[in-house]
Amino acid sequence: MGAIFNVFPLILIPVLTYNIWAFGATAANNNDSAAVRTHLADPWLQVPMASGVEWIVTFGDVLVLLALILLFLELLKSTSTGTAAIFNHALSMLVFIICLVEFLLHPAFATSVFFIIMVMALLDVLAGVVVTIISARRDVEFAGQH
Repeated sequence: MGAIFNVFPLILIPVLTYNIWAFGATAANNNDSAAVRTHLADPWLQVPMASGVEWIVTFGDVLVLLALILLFLELLKSTSTGTAAIFNHALSMLVFIICLVEFLLHPAFATSVFFIIMVMALLDVLAGVVVTIISARRDVEFAGQH
């Protein structure tokens, strides 16, 4: 089970959530991507603040927050140098490419929320590869010194 967790790119969770929701919303509304944009701005939670205003949390805010938390976990996972890390980076690159294609070609994905999630997918790929290379280089340096 741990090996699957190390290979599975966690940033895929918010991407799949957005995909299921966006394709479902466009199918339910006769391919109208405006419904997707409207729902992203719908308030999910309203919290009264001490300043007297209400803090409004939208569906889009929740998706971005989820993606940020999972990006952090991905960065923690990227410190490993095993075979699972290489597969994780390859799958993360695939997730980014799929996000890029959806962002460019499908109207329901041309939103700021999905763009931010797509950038997080790119950062997952870049940071994961850089951290793995640096970790591997340190492993080689320490192995060479006796």
